[in-house]
Amino acid sequence: MTVKSVKSAKSVGAKIWWYVRELTGETAYERYVAHVRKDHPDAPVQSRRAFERERTDRQEADPRQGFRCC
Repeated sequence: MTVKSVKSAKSVGAKIWWYVRELTGETAYERYVAHVRKDHPDAPVQSRRAFERERTDRQEADPRQGFRCC
């Protein structure tokens, strides 16, 4: 493999990894933290656990908000 093909493969892998994280909602907390720090700098940032709990409760209350199993 050439250096160029290795870099290309890494680039494709990074893009796939980004897509999978977006698809599964894994980046939601990171986006939330960035939003709070930018738009509400004096507001406290929820812990990841509290954020995920609230997100799950919201999804269960309104199934249109996300995918639900069973």
